[in-house]
Amino acid sequence: MVAIDSGTYDKAGVNQVGDVVRDFLNGHNIQVETLPQRVHGDCLRASVAARGANGGNVLLLGHRDTVFPSGEAARRPFVIRDRKAFGPGVMDMKAGLVMNCFVLAAFARFGGSPAPIVALFTADEEIGSPEGRPIVEAEARMARIVLNSEPARVTGNVVTGRKGGVFMTLRIIGKAAHAGLHFRDGISAISELARKIVAIDALTDLDRGITLNVGLVEGGQSINTMAPSAEGQIDFRYVTPDDRDEVMAKIAALVERSFVPGTSATLSINGEFLPMVPTAASNALFELYAAAASATGFQTKGDFAGSCSDAGFAARIAPTLCAVGPEGLGGHTPEEFLLVDTMVPRAQACVRLILALDQSEL
Repeated sequence: MVAIDSGTYDKAGVNQVGDVVRDFLNGHNIQVETLPQRVHGDCLRASVAARGANGGNVLLLGHRDTVFPSGEAARRPFVIRDRKAFGPGVMDMKAGLVMNCFVLAAFARFGGSPAPIVALFTADEEIGSPEGRPIVEAEARMARIVLNSEPARVTGNVVTGRKGGVFMTLRIIGKAAHAGLHFRDGISAISELARKIVAIDALTDLDRGITLNVGLVEGGQSINTMAPSAEGQIDFRYVTPDDRDEVMAKIAALVERSFVPGTSATLSINGEFLPMVPTAASNALFELYAAAASATGFQTKGDFAGSCSDAGFAARIAPTLCAVGPEGLGGHTPEEFLLVDTMVPRAQACVRLILALDQSEL
């Protein structure tokens, strides 16, 4: 999988990773359903039945897309050095996909699951799952528990809570004019964007876990032209739904306000993650996982993460635990690595959790 470029917008590459998944699972007599998607890679749904089971499915989540451009797999080929595996997407999250495949294969071969197991292999998580979200939410409604195999921390910890995130584009319209001859006739969209960026930055409240970052900007026509247009890409992270509503209302007010007279602005949401908010049921799920981890031979705690994942969509519907995949570090960077020796124990812990479901209140 790591040898295949599968950036989110590389539909063919993401589907090629899906072919690897399908071939492996079909080789273990597991049927895989393809859920075609219009823009991004297709979603795959695999399932293993359980006789006499009731109370909902066990849902395993994982995404096939990465953040890397085409050609990255050739530039940084998969390699293992000193028990660490390297390559684009090796820990985020192709190792987790492999783990889910082997969990499915084990139950398909030996049985024993107290509930049907469904695995989704989605294709657009890195941009907020615009097509994958409805599929995740539909499966979560039929789930007893949800396990997302995003990478575990190198501390051995899993994730019990995550921030929500909104990814937006702020567009400004001004008026072009020659910067030397007709300066007074121009209206600079860049000047307006600059002032709005300062105001957006001021909404960050680290004590409350609220952050805003304008990470990409572009605009203008030429150095000697008053900029007729400009835009900024905004990353907004928050902890609770109330935080989202409060900050989004403030951003809307900034959009309406013109610091540079004559400019206008629009805001569009490109993608959004819901926060993963712990509940009594998800806390019970973590305790069950912690016991399964201990029986496997490692200890784990629950972390809160500032990053987002599909777990947020599932968590508002069913008890959800995230980052139960193999351990690694450096996601989204060339230094990304996977701790190879954690592959099997992490799979075993998930299996032990599933086997123990009927002895729990979940």
